[in-house]
Amino acid sequence: MKNREYALNKVELLSPAGNLEKLKIAIDYGADAVYGGVSHFSLRIRSGKEFDRESFKEGIEYAHARGKKVYVTINGFPFNSQLGLLKEHIAQMASLEPDAFIVATPGVLKLAHQIAPHIPLHLSTQANVMNVLDAQVYYEMGARRIIAAREISLKDLKQIKEELPDLEIEVFVHGSMCFAYSGRCLISTLQSGRVPNRGSCANDCRFSYELYAANPETGTLFRLEEQSETGTYIMNAKDLNLASHIQEILDAGCIDSVKIEGRTKAPYYAAITAKTYRKAIDDVYAGKFDGERYQKELNTMQNRGFTDAYLVNRPFEKHDTQNLDFTMMMGTHQVSGMVDESGEFFECKYKTFPGETMQIVTPDENGMKAIDNEIGAIAFENGHWTITFKQLLAENGKIWDQVHSGNLNRFTLPASLPPFCFFRIPATEDMGTVTKC
Repeated sequence: MKNREYALNKVELLSPAGNLEKLKIAIDYGADAVYGGVSHFSLRIRSGKEFDRESFKEGIEYAHARGKKVYVTINGFPFNSQLGLLKEHIAQMASLEPDAFIVATPGVLKLAHQIAPHIPLHLSTQANVMNVLDAQVYYEMGARRIIAAREISLKDLKQIKEELPDLEIEVFVHGSMCFAYSGRCLISTLQSGRVPNRGSCANDCRFSYELYAANPETGTLFRLEEQSETGTYIMNAKDLNLASHIQEILDAGCIDSVKIEGRTKAPYYAAITAKTYRKAIDDVYAGKFDGERYQKELNTMQNRGFTDAYLVNRPFEKHDTQNLDFTMMMGTHQVSGMVDESGEFFECKYKTFPGETMQIVTPDENGMKAIDNEIGAIAFENGHWTITFKQLLAENGKIWDQVHSGNLNRFTLPASLPPFCFFRIPATEDMGTVTKC
């Protein structure tokens, strides 16, 4: 409805920043803010290793130069032996002047406030805030924002906002879902010694398992076959996808930030989720919301199947949040190439052939122009920008008759494109497992 009234402050779109490149991609494709970390005090050790202090500083400067924000994840659960290092880490991160710290425990919340009182504190979803009482306690301890538990409802969040109008509320709207309650899982600790609540989850819930029935009196063991040879994915949760509910979420009037999960996901994921949710949010304000359009774009990515989970439904009302058949499936499209930050070259991510027309995904269509020269053609066809190469000219001057993902050369574009554009083609069944981008 075009007459719908909203607060002057638009809801924030918050995207994951697994490394410097993905930070830049998320911002270029529409995120208002990004979150990431540099150490094992973050709940994503793999992505934390992608950043060092200097590259994270560069990311903050990149964001601030564009009027965007960066939140530092310090949301792990430290042991006593780590507290000295934690204090040093908080001080080092504070010196970079980020826009907030994301923390998960009362002790770290207090410590961060003591060391860096000028840095706003956001409470991680790991703290499991589900009600007004808990929100009040953390607010009184200094938290300016809560990242609500994934199991909470919009109705409960509205009640929290009514009681604590100055407390910002952030909710997850897209990304991987945990089998355990708000991520409090110990499965990979048991099986591989990798502690999820300290950032090293092995994603054991995504594995296939074989089920057995045991009789302790006789010592007999029977295998229960649900799927021959593959076992069953009894703990595999579908991916959260609330794009079609953005209108409803904004109408609730209690949400300050909508968050996308996925610091370990691919650059294409960072781009598509940021671009799609940016479009959905902007369309709400413009009075032209179209849930089907956003789903079409999100389905171009690999996923575990989608669910709208619990924010707009009660847990007992939902029986479609698990995927018992597979751990990951192809999206409708496969990424073939990615334009580098210079905008002059692309890198192959799957297969590229002369004469093959590929769709261009770009953060900014305003700068796009049609062109046709000896390298190739860029055109606007059927509502999409496309690119077709006539020759694959490597940066070193060599011409290739075809290029595959193992080829690390950069290849010349027919004309400059916005940094971090992606080339994609419709996926086919014979593609199988493909290069992650």
